[in-house]
Amino acid sequence: MNKKTVLQSILALTLCAVIISCGQSSASSNADVSKSESKEDSLLNLVQYQTFQYFWEGAEPNSGMARERYHMDDIYPSHDKDIITSGGSGFGLMAIIVGIERGFITREQGVERFERITDFLENADTFHGVFPHWWDGKTGKAKAFSQKDDGGDLVESSFLAAGLLTVRQYLDKNVDREAKLADRMDAIWKNIEFDWHTRGENVLYWHWSPNYGWEMNFDVRGYNECLIMYVLAAASPDHSIDPAVYHEGWAMNGEIANDTVFYGLETELNHYETNDSPVGPLFWAHYSYLGLNPKGLKDQYADYWKLNQNHAMIHYKYAVDNPNEFEGYGPNLWGFTSSYSMRGYAGHRPDRDLGVISPTAALSSFPYTPEESMAMLKHLYTDLDTLVGEFGPYDAFSLQEDWHLPRYLAIDQGPIPVMIENYRSGLIWELFMSAPEIKVGLDKLGFTYE
Repeated sequence: MNKKTVLQSILALTLCAVIISCGQSSASSNADVSKSESKEDSLLNLVQYQTFQYFWEGAEPNSGMARERYHMDDIYPSHDKDIITSGGSGFGLMAIIVGIERGFITREQGVERFERITDFLENADTFHGVFPHWWDGKTGKAKAFSQKDDGGDLVESSFLAAGLLTVRQYLDKNVDREAKLADRMDAIWKNIEFDWHTRGENVLYWHWSPNYGWEMNFDVRGYNECLIMYVLAAASPDHSIDPAVYHEGWAMNGEIANDTVFYGLETELNHYETNDSPVGPLFWAHYSYLGLNPKGLKDQYADYWKLNQNHAMIHYKYAVDNPNEFEGYGPNLWGFTSSYSMRGYAGHRPDRDLGVISPTAALSSFPYTPEESMAMLKHLYTDLDTLVGEFGPYDAFSLQEDWHLPRYLAIDQGPIPVMIENYRSGLIWELFMSAPEIKVGLDKLGFTYE
C-alpha cells in the first residue's frame, strides 16, 4: 500500500470517527472537552487535505497549475477541462505549502511542483508582465475569458503574485535548489507592470488586451476583492504606483469609508459604489486576505479585521434570520459567495439570494467566525455528506431546490485550506507579511499593522 493510499485510509477513518463523535452527546468533563477538540482538529485536517487535493491530484499535469474548474461528472458545457487559471493557481501555491506543513506531501514533492509551475510561468503568455485570467495548460497561450478579456488581468495576476511571494518567503535560501527557485519566482513577480495599468491616471484598470487595448475600461474603485492588487502595486520594486492611485482611485477620495449598518453590524466600508447593496459576497473577505493579514491592519478608512469579521457575521445572521424561509438555513448552514447555481455562475449575497449555499463562504471564514464556521463544517460532514466529494464540499447546493452538482471551482476551493490554516497557525499570513516589499507597500499607502 503506497503512502497516498495509507493517508487516504487514515483520513477516511478520521471522517468516520468525526461523524460518530458529532452524533454523540458529551459530558462537561475536561476529558470530553479535550476529545471534542481533537475530533474538531481531525475534521479540519480532513477538509484541508481534500481541498488541497484539488491543487495536487486535480492540477493540470503539464503546467502543475490549477484547472479553472473540475467536474466529477466530466460534463463541461462551456470550457475545456484543461483551461488553467492564474488567480486560482495563486491560491493553489499557498495550499501546497499547507500540504507540505500538514504532511500531505513531502517538501521534495512540493518543491518539484513549484519548479514545474515556475517553468510554465516563465514561458507562458504575459502582457506587460501581467498574466491573463486563463491559459491553455499545454501550450501556455492565453485563452480569452470573454471576447475582449484576452490579455492581461491585473486582479487575477495579483492573486497569483501573492502566491509567488508567499512561496518565495517559504523556500529555504540556504538550500541551493530552493534559493534558485526563489530567485526565479521573484523575477516573475517583479516583472508585473502595475504602473502600466494606471493609464497615467490615479486609478488601476483591471484589463488590457493586445487586440482591444483598454476597451474593457474597468477602473477598480470602491471596496471589493481587489485590495491586494493596490497593496502589491504599491509594493512593486520596479513598477510601483503613487499613493494617489490608491487614495483617489480605490478609496475614491475617502468616499469608500461611507459605511452602513446591516443586521446591527457596521460594514466599515462602502461595499458597492454603484448600488445600495449593504455587503458583497463573502469571497471579498477571503481573496485579498489569504496572505494579507487583516489582524491589526488599519488605514485611514477602515479596521480590516472588523471589516471582515462583521462581513462574515452579517452573512451568518442573515441565514439565521432566513427572511425568505429557504430550507435548511440556520446556525449550521450559512454563507453566500459567487459560485455555481441552478442558473449558472451567480454572485450570491444576502440581498441577492437564490437559496444557494456555497460552502467556501463559511469554511474560508474560520479566522473570523470559528464557532459558526465549525458548526457549518460539522453539519456538512455529518448530515450532508453526499455533498462532499474527493476535493471536499462541492461548490454549491440548494436544499430549497433539491439541487447540486459534483463540481468544483479553483477560486472557491483554494481559500478553504489556506484560511483554515491561517485560523489554526497563522502560517500563510506570517509568510506573506514577512516579505519586505509588503511592508514597503503598506507603509507607502498609510497602513498600520501588527
